[in-house]
Amino acid sequence: MAITFSNLHTEEGLKDVEEHLSGKTYISGDQLSVDDVKVYAAVLEKPGDGFPNVSKWYDTVASHLAKSFPGKAVGVKIGGCVSQSGAQKAEAPATATAGADADDDDDIDLFADETEDEKKAAEERETAKKDTKKPKESGKSSVLLDVKPWDDETDMKKLEEAVRSVQMPGLYWGASKLVPVGYGIKKLTIMMTIEDDLVSVDNLIEDHLTSEPNNEYIQSVDIVAFNKI
Repeated sequence: MAITFSNLHTEEGLKDVEEHLSGKTYISGDQLSVDDVKVYAAVLEKPGDGFPNVSKWYDTVASHLAKSFPGKAVGVKIGGCVSQSGAQKAEAPATATAGADADDDDDIDLFADETEDEKKAAEERETAKKDTKKPKESGKSSVLLDVKPWDDETDMKKLEEAVRSVQMPGLYWGASKLVPVGYGIKKLTIMMTIEDDLVSVDNLIEDHLTSEPNNEYIQSVDIVAFNKI
């Protein structure tokens, strides 16, 4: 059965997650998975007392991320909610450069049924196995990045466009959102999926994201979460 979470920046969207987590610790199964990280990235902040199941789950995921990445992160509060001073953190996730990306931010389909095209492709792969040995598939990883601008005057829309402009085989950009870090500055938090044999995260950051011309907008990039799929 397909389960879709929509508009997780609203109370109405959080109600669906609250009901789904009733009697559960994680979104899928009994261990932390990429599904949890994906939904976590789409929730703008820790929910209030009106959503006890989501709030408990949020703390659990944040705790796992903090234990997995114990290094000191300057200006980022991992595993907690960014404090607000007078302004409610109700900004929707950053708009993606393509309409399909925007749909991905609001609608998270964790257990989608196979389409006819997918079924046809699967049948073709099975037929091909009879004539030739299928090469070993590359492992994949889900990575959550924090992309920081130079200052509060940096155009965050152009910063995200610069990030998504980096294209290479085995790299797939996903959902994103803007998160305040203080003094009027915001960072871009963005998900990506990589094929491990084709993409090196370190090279992606050093040779593409923080080099010319993208370093006009991007000051630094931190790896927040890295999970094998």
